[in-house]
Amino acid sequence: MADSPWVVNVSAENFHQIVVDGSRERPVVIDFWAPWCGPCRRLAPMLERLAVEKDGGFLLAKVNTDENQELAQSFQVEGIPAVFAIRDGKIADQFTGVLPEEQLREFIDSLGPAAPAADAEPSPLDRALELEGRDPSAAAESYRAMLAATPDDPAARVGLARVLLATPGREQEAAPLLTGLEFGDFAPEAQRLHTLVTLRDVPHADADLTAAQRVVGAEGKLALAKVLAARGDYPAALDALLAAADDDRQLGRTTVRELMLKIFEVIGPQSEQAGDYRRRLQALLY
Repeated sequence: MADSPWVVNVSAENFHQIVVDGSRERPVVIDFWAPWCGPCRRLAPMLERLAVEKDGGFLLAKVNTDENQELAQSFQVEGIPAVFAIRDGKIADQFTGVLPEEQLREFIDSLGPAAPAADAEPSPLDRALELEGRDPSAAAESYRAMLAATPDDPAARVGLARVLLATPGREQEAAPLLTGLEFGDFAPEAQRLHTLVTLRDVPHADADLTAAQRVVGAEGKLALAKVLAARGDYPAALDALLAAADDDRQLGRTTVRELMLKIFEVIGPQSEQAGDYRRRLQALLY
């Protein structure tokens, strides 16, 4: 892959930020590829060379379909290489296969220039996203204002739910915001947040943690893992789940595995941490 800030690998974990949000600043070209695909190896150097040449005119987002099958399915990719151009969060153009370089240049040029960064007025969503990191209360108000104008705005519903889930004691307020978002650009993040709501449903105050730490045996370790996951201490929760599976292999194949999958969904199914614990559980059980 070209050593350029305009060529990046994308997974389900960072897709929304890099592709959907990023496409509001400049066109994003998604290259669905696989290591075994010969045509992919012919197309990739041309795309990467154009990304370097255009120097920010567009961002090339490379998606390995072997590692990100759900993303490929969400775009209904049936053959690779498959290329999608995204502008303002929507598909602007697409093709499958390998184009001659001249036609590939025409494809890229048709997307137009990147949005001017200096003078562009940030959208309400951009402002709310920026506020999330430094002023969650203000971010929540921005999202509520967006919902007042457009009650079904999925970006505002997901954003407000994310802020509420980051605020202690507000978890249950987030749940209604996430209903009915099973499809569309915001479905993966909505599902992740819904799973987070489910994990947080377990009582997890300090007293609950102390009580769970006193229980012995596989069931006790499973109960401790649930409390730790509800508190957001995912490494400790995953360690407790491995210990429970070591004590009771049948429990490991059922309830332990189910809870691990929920945690993986929150931290990123393709993340290095999820892969490590997935391998360790498989080695323990099989």
